[in-house]
Amino acid sequence: MILAEVTLRHIREGGTQLGAFEEVGERISRTPAACGFRWNSCVRKRYEEAIQLAKQQRQKRNYLKKQTAVASHVSAVAEQDVRSSRSEESGFGEETVAIEAVIRYLKQWKATYSDLQRQISRLEKELKLRDDELSGLRELNDKLSTDANHAQLDYQSVNDDYKMLIQIMDRARRMTVLNEEEETRPRFKMDASGNLERIE
Repeated sequence: MILAEVTLRHIREGGTQLGAFEEVGERISRTPAACGFRWNSCVRKRYEEAIQLAKQQRQKRNYLKKQTAVASHVSAVAEQDVRSSRSEESGFGEETVAIEAVIRYLKQWKATYSDLQRQISRLEKELKLRDDELSGLRELNDKLSTDANHAQLDYQSVNDDYKMLIQIMDRARRMTVLNEEEETRPRFKMDASGNLERIE
């Protein structure tokens, strides 16, 4: 039966029963829940001995894995000891190689330091140019602000003069109208008889 076969394989290989139910469900187009129900309700009882055997095989498999890991670790430690012994035997040669490596490193660092110094010098020059440019822009801004203030004052003065001129012209116009009205107004005088007589 496929359900029992797959479930026992998962138990032997250290998998889960849920994983087995999902695999069987995909094969026979059933849900994992349906496969689990069938396994627990009737199939499991018929395969109790096989289940125990699968669990024993899993334990043995895990034990062998652990033993293999321990053996690998012991082998690595032994190999490291051998390398250490060889290093001690050839210590003088390795010391010479180490000194040469340090010398090469210092030479590379010297070249890198020189490059950094040149870059710093170039950046300092660029910074000075930017500072000078910024100072010039600030002076120009101050000058433009002063000119704008003067222009504002000149505009205010011209505007005040214009208003004053308009007022003067308005007063002159009103005085002209009053004089014309005064001239066109009729004038009278009293004659010897006491009657008023219009003067043309």
